[in-house]
Amino acid sequence: MWENVIDFGQIVIADIILSGDNALIIGMAAAGLAPELRKKAIMFGMVIAAVLRIVFAIVATKLLGIPGILFVGACLLFWVCWRLYSDLREGVGEHQLQPADAMQIAEDESQGYTGPPRRTMMAALISITIADVSMSLDNVLAVAAIADGDTTKLVFGLGLAILLMAFAATMIMKLLTKYPWISWLGLVVLLYVAGEMMYRGLLDPSYGVLKLMGMA
Repeated sequence: MWENVIDFGQIVIADIILSGDNALIIGMAAAGLAPELRKKAIMFGMVIAAVLRIVFAIVATKLLGIPGILFVGACLLFWVCWRLYSDLREGVGEHQLQPADAMQIAEDESQGYTGPPRRTMMAALISITIADVSMSLDNVLAVAAIADGDTTKLVFGLGLAILLMAFAATMIMKLLTKYPWISWLGLVVLLYVAGEMMYRGLLDPSYGVLKLMGMA
C-alpha cells in the first residue's frame, strides 16, 4: 500500500514540475505575438502537448520492454534533470517573476508586448510544437518509469499532467515561484527516478545492457 502511495506522490510532483515548465514555454512563446493571436497560440500549444503525451505514453509502454531502452530512457531523464537544475539556478533572483507571469501576461491582451508583432503566428507555433515534443517526452518518460508497467498509474499520471497544464498552469508557475523548494523537491524526485531507471537499465536480468553484453 505504502509503495503505491509513494509512487502516486512521485507522479504528482513530477507532473507539477514538468507540466508547469511546458506551460511556461507556451506562454513565453505566445507573449511575443499580437494580443489577438495569443489565445489561439496557447490553445494550440495545450492541445498539441496533450496529444503528444497520449502518443508518447502508448509508445513508451511498448518501447520500455525492449532491451537497452531503459538505459537510453535513464540517460534522457538525467538530461532533463540537468536542464531543470540549470533553469532553477538561472531562475533565482530578480528575473524569476517574469517566467512565473508568462502565461498570465500572454492571456491578457492588455499586458505584455503590444507593438508590431515581433514574430509570426507560424514561427510561434513551430517553437511551441518543438518545445511540446521535448517536454511531453520528458513528462511521459518520468511517469512511465515511476508507473513501471502499472496502467492505472500511467493513466493517472497522463491525465493529471494534461489537467494541470490546461487548467492550473498559471497557478502552478506562481506556486513554484513563491515556494522554490517545490521545484528542488521535484528535481530530487526526478533524479531518484532516473537513478533507479539507470540501475535497471544496466543490471535488469531481462533488459539490462550489461546482462545483454555478457558483463553481468
